[in-house]
Amino acid sequence: MEEIRGVPTWQEELASLVDAGMRYDGAPIDLTAATEIGSKRSGFASVDGSGSEPKETLKDQVTGFMKSWGEMLLDLAKGCKDIVQQTVVTEDSFVVQKLKKPAAKVSKKLSFLNEYLPEDRDPIHAWPVIFFVFLLALAALSFSPEDDKPVPVIKKLRLHPSSGTRVQLPDGRYIAYQELGVSAERARYSLVTPHSFLSSRLAGIPGVKKSLLVEYGVRLVSYDLPGFGESDPHRGRNLSSSASDIINLAAAVGIDEKFWLLGYSTGSMHTWTALKYFPEKIAGAAMVAPVINPYEPSMSKEEMVKTWEQWLTKRKFMYFLARRFPILLPFFYRRTFLSGKLDHLDQWMSLSLGEKDKLLLKDPNFQELYQRNVEECVRQGMTKPFVEEAMLQVSNWGFTLSEFRTQKKCTTSGVLSWLMSMYSEAECELIGFRKPIHIWQGMDDQVAPLSMSEYISRMIPEATVHKIPNEGHFSFFYFCDECHRQIFNALFGEPKGQLEKVKDTKEDLMETEARKDTTTTKG
Repeated sequence: MEEIRGVPTWQEELASLVDAGMRYDGAPIDLTAATEIGSKRSGFASVDGSGSEPKETLKDQVTGFMKSWGEMLLDLAKGCKDIVQQTVVTEDSFVVQKLKKPAAKVSKKLSFLNEYLPEDRDPIHAWPVIFFVFLLALAALSFSPEDDKPVPVIKKLRLHPSSGTRVQLPDGRYIAYQELGVSAERARYSLVTPHSFLSSRLAGIPGVKKSLLVEYGVRLVSYDLPGFGESDPHRGRNLSSSASDIINLAAAVGIDEKFWLLGYSTGSMHTWTALKYFPEKIAGAAMVAPVINPYEPSMSKEEMVKTWEQWLTKRKFMYFLARRFPILLPFFYRRTFLSGKLDHLDQWMSLSLGEKDKLLLKDPNFQELYQRNVEECVRQGMTKPFVEEAMLQVSNWGFTLSEFRTQKKCTTSGVLSWLMSMYSEAECELIGFRKPIHIWQGMDDQVAPLSMSEYISRMIPEATVHKIPNEGHFSFFYFCDECHRQIFNALFGEPKGQLEKVKDTKEDLMETEARKDTTTTKG
C-alpha cells in the first residue's frame, strides 16, 4: 500500500510535538536526557534537584471541582431565568393570564404599604427584597445561638377546678361572674366591671378589701368576657353584643336599679359601649387608665403622635397585625400566654413601664394574683377570643366619644320652626350621657399614655379627669387601698354603709300579694 504524498506520518507528528528541530529516526529515546535538556532550557529545577514538577494536592482538586460546579450551576440558573422570562412571565402565558387579576386585587389592597417606602424606591423591586429579609429574620430568631440565654420562665400554668358562678343569658350562653362586698339585698350601690385583655373575673378591683366595700355598701360584680375564663364564647361577638351581655348579666344577678360601671385599661371599651347603647340603665362610670382605639380618626395629629411614640416597636407591630392581618395573631399568642408557661407581663404584652410599675410587678401579691388570673383567663386554650378582643380594640367602634358630650338638639321641620327654636327652648332637648364620668390617669403611664385621657377630655368636657402624679398603668389600680378609697369617694361620696333594711325579694313580694289575695277572699 502506497503512502499518500504530502501528508506527514504519525511518527513525524509525534516527533514534532517533542521538539520542532528533532526527527524520529526509529532509535530508542532517552527520556532522562530529554528531561535534563528540557530543564536546562527552561531554567527551572526542583528543590531536591530531581527536576520533577510539584504534585496537585487533594485540596486543589476539591477547589477546582467546586469552582467547576459553581460555574455550571450559574450557567444553569441563567438558562432557567431566560426560559422563565420567555415562557412564563410573558403577557400571553397561561400563568400570567390566570394570576394577573388576583395579583392586581392583592396589590391594590396592599398599596397603602407603599407609603412607608422611600420615594426613590420602586415597590416592585423593594417589596420582594423586604419579604425575603423578613423570612431570614424569622429564621434567625427561630435558631438562637448557643450562648444566647433564654428569658427565665417563672412557672408553668395550671388548670384549676371550676370556681365561678354561671348564669344563662337570653341567647342560651352561660356567663361566669364573681361577687364581692355586700349582699344583693343590702347593697346601696352595684358596681359591674368588665376585665381587660389578659385578665378574667378574678381581677375585679385587684386587692380591694371587703371592709372598704362594706363601708360604702358596694356590691362588686366582675365577669368573664365571652370565651375567657368559664364564659361560653360568642359566635357573632361585637361591641353591641358586649353591651347586651352587661345588661343581661345585671338583670340575671338581680340588679334591678341603675348600676355603676368601672372599666380598667382595655376593659373601658366595653364600658363605653354600655354607656352608648343602654344609658338609661347606667348610674355613672369610672375609667382607670382607659385605652381607646389608637387609630381613631377624630384624634388630632399631635395626640396620635404622642400616643404611638410611647409604645415599643413590637407593640406597634401587634396593633398593626390586629388591624390589617389578624389571621397572624394566633401564631404569636400560642408562643406567649397560650404556650402553657408563665412569663413576665411586660415581655408578653411588650409593655414599656415606669419605675412604680416595675416595682409593683416584683411584689409577691401581684405575682400571685397575676399567675392565677392568667391561668383562669386562658383555661379554654382558644385563640379566637383574644383575636376578637384585639380586633375590637382597633376597629371602628360604630360611635365616637363626642356623642357622650352634653349638647342641645332641636327638632326643626322648616325655616319657621328653626327661627322659633332660636327664641324658644320648647322644642329643644339636651342629649348625650348626662351622668358622671370619672377618669383616673397616671402621669407615668406608658401603656395608656396621657394623650388618650386628654383626647377623652377634649371629646367629653363634662368628664372629670383625675391626673395622678408618679403613678403608672398598674400602680394606681392594683393593691392600693388609698387609691380604691379615692375612686369610691369620687363615685359615691361619703361612706354610708350598707342598707339596714333588707330589700324585698321577688319571692317575698309574691308571698305578700298571695296573703293579700287570701285576706280579700276571706272578707
